[in-house]
Amino acid sequence: MSHPIDKLLLQTAYEHERQRPEDVFLTQPTPDGIVDYTWSEVMDQARRMAAHLRAMDLPDNSNIAMVSKNCAHFIIAELAIWMAGHCTVALYPTLNAETVGYILDHSESKLLFVGKLDEWEHMRPGVPEALPKVAFPLAPPNDYPKWDEVIASQEPISDSPEWPGERRALICYTSGSTGRPKGVMHSFYSISAPAELVGQVFGISSEDRMLSYLPLAHVFERAVVAAGGIYHAVHVYFADSLDSFLQDMQRAKPTMFLSVPRLWLKFQSGVLDKMPQQKLNLLLSIPILNKVIKRKILTGLALENVHFAMSGSAPLPADLIRWYDKLGLYIMEGYGMSEDFAYSHVSKHGSREPGYVGPPLPGVESRISATGEIEIKSPGMMMGYFKQPELTAEVMTEDGFFKTGDRGEYSAQGLLQITGRVKELFKTSKGKYVAPAPIENLLNAHAGIELSCIAGAGRPACHAVVQLSEEGHKHYDDKHFRKKTEEHLEDLLKKVNRQIEEFEKVQFLTVVREPWSTENNFLTPTLKIKRDVIEKAYEPMLDEWYGSGKKVIWQD
Repeated sequence: MSHPIDKLLLQTAYEHERQRPEDVFLTQPTPDGIVDYTWSEVMDQARRMAAHLRAMDLPDNSNIAMVSKNCAHFIIAELAIWMAGHCTVALYPTLNAETVGYILDHSESKLLFVGKLDEWEHMRPGVPEALPKVAFPLAPPNDYPKWDEVIASQEPISDSPEWPGERRALICYTSGSTGRPKGVMHSFYSISAPAELVGQVFGISSEDRMLSYLPLAHVFERAVVAAGGIYHAVHVYFADSLDSFLQDMQRAKPTMFLSVPRLWLKFQSGVLDKMPQQKLNLLLSIPILNKVIKRKILTGLALENVHFAMSGSAPLPADLIRWYDKLGLYIMEGYGMSEDFAYSHVSKHGSREPGYVGPPLPGVESRISATGEIEIKSPGMMMGYFKQPELTAEVMTEDGFFKTGDRGEYSAQGLLQITGRVKELFKTSKGKYVAPAPIENLLNAHAGIELSCIAGAGRPACHAVVQLSEEGHKHYDDKHFRKKTEEHLEDLLKKVNRQIEEFEKVQFLTVVREPWSTENNFLTPTLKIKRDVIEKAYEPMLDEWYGSGKKVIWQD
């Protein structure tokens, strides 16, 4: 699909270099203090690294990998790779060695940039010794050529190469919730069009500020923060660590903020710990105090300047959306994926409703197939899966729509509701198909539950395996905590079962002790559950659980 746009991403970077050289583009916390990088400094470093890459004399449009947590040099390196005529491959900073090895081999990467990492010792065995490497300034200790030394030895390239829109710009490897990660190829057009169009819809400009903390290897952050930041010259701040997150937020005072449901819930919990809901309701009902209280709460969260708040990855509970609405922060829910560069549907003022992800964005065509599957054509449409044309063919219709694998339906107002995954449906022994995701979303909306997995294939009824929140894990063995939590969970189970069909009703909840993580392979790098892994792990206990007659079971 084609939608005319003014310019491609790399062209906008050259424009900013000429027109706003002294404007700060990237702000990076370091052990020695906060470092600001102007457009002039960013482009000078990118041009010098591009000279180094050119000197390697690699085949045209080679793949060059990066493994790093979010940092300024992730974006600078990406610009350098493009300038040198190559394609970027970003790896999640939480992958295990086996997956690192698979992606580097499958992508045929010719060089690896090693950046800011917490788990490098666990990842390094997957990196071939012979693969050339360059270390970012914030990389763990290593003996690789250092970024600063490499660029100091190079003169910056003097030309400003531009590439056609159909040229491959990046490969985004999926998080691998089902089998091996797939390499989603994107062109300069498919990463540029969403950046320009989202900017038009939400009025993004060089006056905006964003905090980058969701993984840049993931398409959501890559599309809005990296591509959108470059395209519109947004000032991008980076978070230092989880511990410093609120401090980083206060530094950035973002005008745009992307997040996921769990963080929006944590923000709410933090507010209600200091000001119980009953007191908050009372204060908000007093006209003279209403604006003062709203401002105070949003300022405490560093969200007082936000004009564009967005949530993705899973549905936001309706009550939570309405809670933020009362504070004057209107969170827009988005729906997109690696294959359409996160450019598909987003709710907007006047087109939003809890439980829906909004209408299609400009240039997007969408439809529901006869089997209930959402099919999409988007300006952000991928070129295909790298080296897997047969897989590409499987997910495309004859008339060029991408088969998302998600089930959905549209409201009378044209808003899309996601009702589950096509392949996640399972059948109970009663012969009825159950979509687990909507039930899990109801459970996950409870502040005491971090994650849940609904299963029950071949069983007379569904069951849920749940992970408590971080605070709950701390008190797992406390008898008083268990008794109180059990009461809450029994109430939650009744509440959820009242909201779903009879054949979907959940017979019991099992609270499990072992944390689900990327390290033990229960979660993908984007913290989605690996359903098959979880079901297999607890399958031996199912007969005992179903036979217990309990509504809440504790795994000991």
